[in-house]
Amino acid sequence: MEKSKIIGRRFEGKVAIVTASTQGIGFSIAHRLGLEGASVVISSRRQRNVDNAVRKLQAEGIEVLGLVCHVSNAQQRMNLIDQTVQRYGKVDVVVSNAAVNPSVDAILQTEESVLDKLWEINVKTSILLLQDVSRHLTKGSSIVFISSITAFQPHAGLAMYGVTKTALLGLTKALATELAPHTRVNCVAPGFVPTNLASYITTNKTLRKSLEEQTSLKRPGTTEEMSAATAFLASGDASYITGETIVVSGGMPSRL
Repeated sequence: MEKSKIIGRRFEGKVAIVTASTQGIGFSIAHRLGLEGASVVISSRRQRNVDNAVRKLQAEGIEVLGLVCHVSNAQQRMNLIDQTVQRYGKVDVVVSNAAVNPSVDAILQTEESVLDKLWEINVKTSILLLQDVSRHLTKGSSIVFISSITAFQPHAGLAMYGVTKTALLGLTKALATELAPHTRVNCVAPGFVPTNLASYITTNKTLRKSLEEQTSLKRPGTTEEMSAATAFLASGDASYITGETIVVSGGMPSRL
């Protein structure tokens, strides 16, 4: 089917910030929101990646602002928000997607510096970004955290990463209460999706096959499937949903 036949315009007139959004799931989310009418603000640590992503989005007629932003850099976070507000005057949607997995060690063998980086990028900076942007959020705004199936079932080699993603489930619940009734806060937990971040999995054929067998649908997910769930939660179609996590994993074990 043509995209025009399956993509609505739920974000016409809306402004969306998506962090870590020049590749993988983040880019797909920005692309989906943009196709649905949003002005999207994308970011990456590298200018080259930002420029490439901006060109791709503009080629499809999407209004986009691209900025360099390492989420752990306070000045760059503030610049991301300031530039957004200067150009568009508001923020309607924030998708917190930035994450790292710098180690495949067992938790008790993980170095302290690595633990610090995992907590800082995957959890702490999500909070700091929202502290900075909260005063610019419109009434009826939406926040979506990108967690992971490992939040429910931490896999060996991804265990500490999974623990940080579990923290996002709690953060979703807490902020949904704190920001109600004017801002909804929800979460998407992707399953196995081949991206650069998941290279530990995708380059290991045995592990990849094992994970595929654990899904009811017997295949990995796509970035487009993750962005569809994110767009739903961010849209008015989910206007009575807050504090919830949607697991998009093809039926991988997660919870009752």
